Amino acid sequence: MGGGYQWLFAWCMAHTMADYEQAVAPHKHDLFAGIGGRILELGAGTGPNAVYYPPGSTWIALEPNPYMYPYLKQAAQTHGLHLELAAGRAEAIPLADASVDAVVSTLVLCSVSNPSQVLQEVLRVLKPGGTFHFLEHVAAPTQTRLWHWQKRLKPLWRCLADGCCPDRETGRSVEQAGFASVNYTAFEAPLPALVRPQLVGRAHKAALA
Repeated sequence: MGGGYQWLFAWCMAHTMADYEQAVAPHKHDLFAGIGGRILELGAGTGPNAVYYPPGSTWIALEPNPYMYPYLKQAAQTHGLHLELAAGRAEAIPLADASVDAVVSTLVLCSVSNPSQVLQEVLRVLKPGGTFHFLEHVAAPTQTRLWHWQKRLKPLWRCLADGCCPDRETGRSVEQAGFASVNYTAFEAPLPALVRPQLVGRAHKAALA
């Protein structure tokens, strides 16, 4: 995508998501309880999750859109976080093995090119016993009317929403990735019907024996 589109997408993320963030705030409070240390956030966007990270934490924001960076810097300053900006893709995280305490993904796994590869990268960079915190929109129950519409409208939706796929089976992908434990719950978000079904949960990497 060109720079004009990237700028517009960053602006939209910064100025049109307030109602959604307010609606999911209770889920995020639970999701991020106890998080700290070195936190890697995939597709950090404009930084709406910064408010949930403890002041003094190291926030490694992996974000391929440079027009998001001013928003991220402002969020880090506002919430007292040590920001490390990282360009690149979640399929090839530019960090060493076992180098972060937690990985965060909110509304990101829908738009990566290879979710399974991303989850293997998450496991690689997490320290033993580390946690993966995720909140993602997902496919509707199989064969429901909404599930069929998600399939039909996916090509158009991907063009309009920066590569987003509305029919990802993210819960299953996380369960099959190799984490020691996975727990999540389903809920409906105040978004267009195609992306209303969502999951929120945590997965834990096995600790050292």
